Amino acid sequence: MSTLLHIDSSVRAANNPNPDHDSISKNIARRFIGTWQRKRPDDDYIYRDVGVNPPDFITQDWIGAVFTPEEKRTPAQRERLALSDTLIAEVAKADVILISSPMYNYGMPAQLKAWFDQIVRIDKTFDFDLSRGDFPLQPLLSGKILVIVTSSGEFGFEKGGIREESGHLAPHLRTLSKYLGVDTVYEIAAEYQEFGDERHRTSVANARHRAESIALELSVSNLSPSLNTEIADV
Repeated sequence: MSTLLHIDSSVRAANNPNPDHDSISKNIARRFIGTWQRKRPDDDYIYRDVGVNPPDFITQDWIGAVFTPEEKRTPAQRERLALSDTLIAEVAKADVILISSPMYNYGMPAQLKAWFDQIVRIDKTFDFDLSRGDFPLQPLLSGKILVIVTSSGEFGFEKGGIREESGHLAPHLRTLSKYLGVDTVYEIAAEYQEFGDERHRTSVANARHRAESIALELSVSNLSPSLNTEIADV
């Protein structure tokens, strides 16, 4: 049995009285989740909508608590780090992480950045050793799969695209993902929302199809060794 951690970050709901206001990224992520749960109904599923329920921003007091040795932390410092501890535990438990995010001002929503800031934490998800020279930070988690779902109003943010230099969402997610213990990344993108034309409709349809396809692929490839053996023996 595996654990799937699902993080949504759009401030929009998946379903609204006006369908034009429905979150595209959340609905594509739902396609992935629906397919996954049909294939692997017994897996653990952890869900957080950080767009609607954002984590606290880190503060000077938070940083002070992080750099205080655990045995010397005050009750107030332990309480200040309680949310961070919970979020890190969810990431540590996960085998597959699904993050859906709209592109806000060419980057990730502040709420999603706040989630990462709570998790990327010294001696929890990375350690620091100057003996490593120019690369002293080393992730402490590994072996996880990340599926990124993004939506954007414009298009061409991919490598070689006409807006490659303006696309900071997916590259930032890829950079930070190593501190979640991610070894493999899948990307799903829906574009052209501001244009509202056939290109947008095709992009969303393709993204939904890709979400289902990746979920089907991973639901089989991520099976436990015993189940893989049983399938191979059939």
